[in-house]
Amino acid sequence: MKLHFEDDLDYQQAAIAAVVDLFKGQEISRSEFTVTYRPESGPQGTLGLQENELGVGNRLQLVDDELLENLGDIQLRNGLAQDTVLQSGDFTVEMETGTGKTYVYLRTIFELNQEYGFTKFVIVVPSVAIKEGVYKTLEITREHFENLYPKAKGYEYFQYDSSKLGQVRNFATSSTIQIMVTTVGAINKKDVNNLYKENENTGGEKPIDLIKATNPIIIVDEP
Repeated sequence: MKLHFEDDLDYQQAAIAAVVDLFKGQEISRSEFTVTYRPESGPQGTLGLQENELGVGNRLQLVDDELLENLGDIQLRNGLAQDTVLQSGDFTVEMETGTGKTYVYLRTIFELNQEYGFTKFVIVVPSVAIKEGVYKTLEITREHFENLYPKAKGYEYFQYDSSKLGQVRNFATSSTIQIMVTTVGAINKKDVNNLYKENENTGGEKPIDLIKATNPIIIVDEP
């Protein structure tokens, strides 16, 4: 059995456009930063040496006034009151149950990449069950999205696992689209969470610092 995903539903397109148009005027660009690797062992003469690798992140060029103007245009066309001040970098898209919000925010990722070159995304969900569901959706929609966005082929996605922090390093250094799926619980409790502790698999850095350095777009499912 092969699943078919409709790609032309008006209400889904409107929701996607509501996010993509926030960044109207943004040029395709990226940020770069240094990621240090400290090998524990290796060929003679390399023990203890530091090796640097290039990290790749999103780069937002727009200033607050431009974001506010874009937000006002989106609110106007959707019949919403227009904000006069940009309160934060947090924006809400509301969709009714059963309208395909998971598909919408996944497709929004590819639209944002296509239009502006953004590559780093973190999806935060409220429970392990929903995390598994999102991961499964990423699996079954790969062919669909790669057909819609051929330049995105080879994109990577993974479930954050504190025992596999090498994935976080790859998230930071890869130039392809990276999608990390995690739960609220996995990023809370700083005092006991490996995300906030230095780790050899991330070059001795705190995994959270690598993630922050990429300036990711964070999608919060069911906030």
